[in-house]
Amino acid sequence: MTEKFDVVIAGAGPAGAQCARDLARRDYDVVVLETEAEDDFPAQSNKSTAGTFPSMMGGFGIPDDVVMNYTDDVVLESPNEHFVRHQPGAVLEFADFKNFLVDDAREDGAEYWFDSRVSKPIIEDGDIVGVRYDGDKEVYGDIVIDATGPAAPLAKKLGVTDLQREHQAIGVEYELEGIDIDADGYADLTDAMMLRLDHDLAPGGYSWIFHTGEDTAKVGLCYIQNAAHRDYAQDGMGIDDYLQYWLDTDPRFEEAERIAGKQHRGSAHIQMPDGFSTDNFMAIGDTVPTIDPLWGEGIHTCMKSGRAAAVTADRCFMSSDRDTSAEKLSIYDDLWHERVAPKMRTRLLMTQLLYLVPNERYDTLIRDLNRVDADALSKANAGSTRGVMKLLHAEDVPTIARFVKERLL
Repeated sequence: MTEKFDVVIAGAGPAGAQCARDLARRDYDVVVLETEAEDDFPAQSNKSTAGTFPSMMGGFGIPDDVVMNYTDDVVLESPNEHFVRHQPGAVLEFADFKNFLVDDAREDGAEYWFDSRVSKPIIEDGDIVGVRYDGDKEVYGDIVIDATGPAAPLAKKLGVTDLQREHQAIGVEYELEGIDIDADGYADLTDAMMLRLDHDLAPGGYSWIFHTGEDTAKVGLCYIQNAAHRDYAQDGMGIDDYLQYWLDTDPRFEEAERIAGKQHRGSAHIQMPDGFSTDNFMAIGDTVPTIDPLWGEGIHTCMKSGRAAAVTADRCFMSSDRDTSAEKLSIYDDLWHERVAPKMRTRLLMTQLLYLVPNERYDTLIRDLNRVDADALSKANAGSTRGVMKLLHAEDVPTIARFVKERLL
């Protein structure tokens, strides 16, 4: 017997799970196919630092019991400077967060098929009508959504997205205990989320310490293996080597120990999206690159993209002919640019500047942030051209010319 749903979603990450939540509340028949077995979920897919802000928590009804620690400040570090801004946030226990999304959607009728690996789309008359999974198994839907992240087995085959290896960021994170969270000579990271810009630790990327309570924290780094990484990387060092080097050389970690079983890895792409949808199909979450230039916060954008896809599907199904053509689904494209990642090119410009400039420029950036008005950072992060210009110097012109030449935008 062939099963048919209103919506078939591949991937039970924040984007796919939130989309299922919203659709189930509207009484649509929705199924989510997830590669991992239910008893292990989310072991292999527990790939997020899970730092977020009140707008995500309140906007999506996330309960307090998935929060490891509420934070008061965000901190930016460079090799020799630091900047502190009051900005309430939350560090989530990512596994608990993902399981909450699954359970909440199930309560409203969404189905979850775990241990189901989606491999390719089912095409009829040139359009996707379902997916094949676990070899020869099939499930059909009026709308199919790829929420699998960079793997993108559906979006790639449909030509909706073209994720380029040179724009792929990789990351690794440990959870540690015994950290000196307010060590002398450093900013006090008690109840704070800290990002550090330092090519010695993360060439072409950044590192972080997210306080999770008492003397524990999430500590990790990520980088893109692009021109900036090649300029600053040390021969023979991989991402684990850089994290271990940081742990060995930073006095804040002198007495710290890794918490068993708490290691996370992940990847995402930092580039302009190629597309979002086509007939009967949408790509959401990290299947479509989204960027938060300074904070690297991806949970909120993934959740917003899942909601935008659900809104789009609802509009299509509410029409008299349930039109799910590319033209009708392009509503999602518009919502993505308006609500998920507005002013994308300007935000990408800020991101590329952060990755390409030398360490000395990072020190200058932090001094500038301490000098300019308090809202300069948030304006630049939101894609304000005026906000970005306040943080640019004449010395940045060659850097801008470089990534324009290399077509990084």
